[in-house]
Amino acid sequence: MTGNRKGGDTAHQLWEVFTQPGDGKPFEHAGSLHAADGELALQNARDVYARRSEAVAIWVVPSKAIVSSTPEDVGPFFDPANDKPYRHPQFYRVPQGFRM
Repeated sequence: MTGNRKGGDTAHQLWEVFTQPGDGKPFEHAGSLHAADGELALQNARDVYARRSEAVAIWVVPSKAIVSSTPEDVGPFFDPANDKPYRHPQFYRVPQGFRM
């Protein structure tokens, strides 16, 4: 069968799934799935990625909402700020009596 099936996974939005383990560790990317909306994505994520109590919390995020860097960004985007001394606090005057 060729083409895009109506009602198949290709007709639904792609979601990224993040799970948090039971021991309170940070959320980790678990995988992706297709779903018609956020509620169905959350239910499907629970069934697929947390069915054996691997997680205590789940996030689902539309894949199209994720913004990321690209390999072409390796230059200035990731350069350290060491060459920008004005970003260091010794170049600013702190008012007397100022507390953080």
